[in-house]
Amino acid sequence: MERTLVILKPGTLQRGLVGEVISRFEKKGLKLVAMKMKQLTPEILDEHYAHLKDKPFFPWLKAGMMAAPVILCCWEGFEAVRTVREMAGATNARKAVPGTIRGDYGMSSQENIVHTSDSPENAKIELDRFFSPGDYCEYPSPLQQYLYAPDEK
Repeated sequence: MERTLVILKPGTLQRGLVGEVISRFEKKGLKLVAMKMKQLTPEILDEHYAHLKDKPFFPWLKAGMMAAPVILCCWEGFEAVRTVREMAGATNARKAVPGTIRGDYGMSSQENIVHTSDSPENAKIELDRFFSPGDYCEYPSPLQQYLYAPDEK
């Protein structure tokens, strides 16, 4: 099974949407295998968003991500990265279609509820940045047979 990172951004916590967002991933059938709350530092954000460091909005993005703690989640499932990205919707929440997380709860391109990994390769890098091997919980799901066909495991 594939794993992916979801960061519930500070605005999600401040607006009381943590349960709503987590519930959507659970209802989809994704399996939560790691989760923790963390106050992000400038150093970790410089590393995590290194590809955006030269963008004019980077200082705002960084400040927004440090405004309150974040909730770091590792979700597991067949094609989890693609599934989570589609559930999240367009990065600019004003352009995200209704029914997506950003489309239903966001109004901004930066204060857009969640960060999601954009590829399986980046998911591995991002998960390693925020979680250690002991943070993951392996457990059987009695729902597995109802979520996937035999060739999707």
